Amino acid sequence: MKIKLRKSFICGIKGIKLSPKESSFIKKHKPWGIILFERNIKNIKQVQKLTNSIRKIFKDSKYPILIDEEGGKVSRIRNIVDTSIFTGSYFGNLYKKNIKKFNLYYQVYINQISYVLNLIGVNINTVPVLDLRREFTNPIIGDRSFSKNKKIVNQIGVKNISLFKKKKIATVIKHIPGHGLAKEDSHKKLPYITHKLSYLKKNDFQLFKNKNSLFAMTAHIIFDSIDNKNCITHSKDAINFIRKEIRFKNLIITDDISMKALKYSFKSNVKKAYDAGCNLVLHCNGNIKEMNKLAKISPLLNSFIIKKTSEFYNLLS
Repeated sequence: MKIKLRKSFICGIKGIKLSPKESSFIKKHKPWGIILFERNIKNIKQVQKLTNSIRKIFKDSKYPILIDEEGGKVSRIRNIVDTSIFTGSYFGNLYKKNIKKFNLYYQVYINQISYVLNLIGVNINTVPVLDLRREFTNPIIGDRSFSKNKKIVNQIGVKNISLFKKKKIATVIKHIPGHGLAKEDSHKKLPYITHKLSYLKKNDFQLFKNKNSLFAMTAHIIFDSIDNKNCITHSKDAINFIRKEIRFKNLIITDDISMKALKYSFKSNVKKAYDAGCNLVLHCNGNIKEMNKLAKISPLLNSFIIKKTSEFYNLLS
């Protein structure tokens, strides 16, 4: 199936295999990619069947299948392998204590995760978390962050992207331009950041610069120094800032479009994300009614997305 006939969204599915409704939805609307969660993963054979069945629809062995496998509390493969101790801060602390030991352990860890992801047919992992940890903010990031030290977050982030790339897995830096200062959990409420732009540029925003990742995921957060009315996902000014100031040149994916931080109707939330300049809208909960609404609004891939998708396919070759 030709890439240019696909639409600019990524969606989840409900269970451990495609339902007839999901199969016909995918055939009809041709999402750019599918994202898997713990609810979709029972064991290796089952996930292989699932990812094969998705790729069979597209007749495309490289079709994008994503996962959110950070380790620690955000692990989707826990039914296959236990990564609960391997939080971002576990590796950040190790880096701080002993860089040599960190380099060895982290390489082994990423190689093991990559082995499982390759085995089950996943080719994009939505890592690394490049958010700078703060003590006084909402714990939704917490130990998912590598450190409160900028240098450590930067160094581990670069290594993460490089190690996954060697194993033919693309990465998604998140949550651009930074979630570390948020005092609210954006799954439930819209965070509002009032720090000066000069401070943000030197700290949180800096960590997303010069990252050789094919994808980035937005933060559903308002930074009033960029746009005091719209969150990053809905802000033309913010997406423009990410392109021009942070100089991120690849594909921008929204964080989950059904999160409660987004205050408009479902259709408006989707439309605003596209209008702002997000390339791909992400929808995670597998709600087929919402997915149908999303598919109707979503445009076909433009030439920029097609070009970047080709670069992703080249990485897999």
